[in-house]
Amino acid sequence: MRCDSSPLLHLSHSFDLRPAGTADAARIAQWMSQPHIQRWWQQDWSVARWAQEIEQQAAGEHSVPCVVAVEAEDFGYVELYRVRLDRLAEHYAYDDHDWGVHVAIGDLTRVGRGLGRRLLRALADALLAADSACQRVVAEPDVTNSPSIRAFRAAGFEERGELRLPDKTAVLMVREASDV
Repeated sequence: MRCDSSPLLHLSHSFDLRPAGTADAARIAQWMSQPHIQRWWQQDWSVARWAQEIEQQAAGEHSVPCVVAVEAEDFGYVELYRVRLDRLAEHYAYDDHDWGVHVAIGDLTRVGRGLGRRLLRALADALLAADSACQRVVAEPDVTNSPSIRAFRAAGFEERGELRLPDKTAVLMVREASDV
């Protein structure tokens, strides 16, 4: 799978991941304005700004914006990104084929029910299976985002130390291909 090819990953646990389009901007903007997401993402933007962001990401090679659904109901926003093209590459010994993930569960009725850990496991499994050169999937949640860190741990990610990023102190979470 290439980051610039608008992937569609088939995920376990009944998840459907599709590329986000500008038609999704209103829903994504609404999700990002919710306190449980805004606190960590700090992207409480207008619909127009989200439409622009989705277009920019879709036109580039760095990341792929996606909407994730379970049982045919959209519930969250996911960004898949190549670490080598991201600021994260400056902060750990990455491999050229490392994939990174950002996940936001927008549907508040689905928060705190184990959906995040199942999604994170399914995403990592699918990325590792889709890209044979990829040996690890990473994430960098804020050190104070305990629910996120717990979900990553439950999904098989391991903590690999703290990173001082420009906007936060993060925990490097890593899921190795050998763990699949």
